[in-house]
Amino acid sequence: MEEAAWAVVGTLDELEVERPAIVGYSMGGRLALYLALRYPERCAGLFLESASPGLESEEERMAQRAADEEKAKWLEVGDFDAFLRDWYRQPLFESLAKDEGLLRQIIEARRRNDPVELARSLRGMGTGSQPSLWGELGGLAAPALAVAGGLDGKYTKISSCMASISPRVDTVVIPGVGHNVHDEAPAEYAALLGRFLDRLSLALGEAEPVP
Repeated sequence: MEEAAWAVVGTLDELEVERPAIVGYSMGGRLALYLALRYPERCAGLFLESASPGLESEEERMAQRAADEEKAKWLEVGDFDAFLRDWYRQPLFESLAKDEGLLRQIIEARRRNDPVELARSLRGMGTGSQPSLWGELGGLAAPALAVAGGLDGKYTKISSCMASISPRVDTVVIPGVGHNVHDEAPAEYAALLGRFLDRLSLALGEAEPVP
């Protein structure tokens, strides 16, 4: 997680972008939150979709690392298509099954990934590997909006808990969708993101939305 955050900071330096708003989904949201907490001078605002501060206890992280290791081994030596089908059968993605066309589209896009690199991602960036950020939330400096789907009970609860800890975190629940809000409700997602960036720009005194 630390090396990934450094990579983001390095990219911002190359692009000469000092303090952008950062938008992240799921693992990307965890990375965005990590960066905002550890490098607050590089983050003007956070738009987090289906994201969490990680697992609170070492016992939970150990169990998750073991589960991620099994998945990583499957990715390295197994049937990639079978892995993807099994991945999207998780309860987390249950709402996607209601739209077979969308699910096929998502799986087809994932087939373009390198399974060996996905295995590395599970080992290095999974919730079992990242440090818990729950204890740091109270010090979050950037305004944040935590978005979750109404059918995703796990992340609606996490978003609510984050808001109860940090006064900088607001929450929005989009009804009728699950974990993949941006895919299941793209128009609502885009409108919500646009309003967040507009409000952030006004708060920062910018004439145009921040990048």
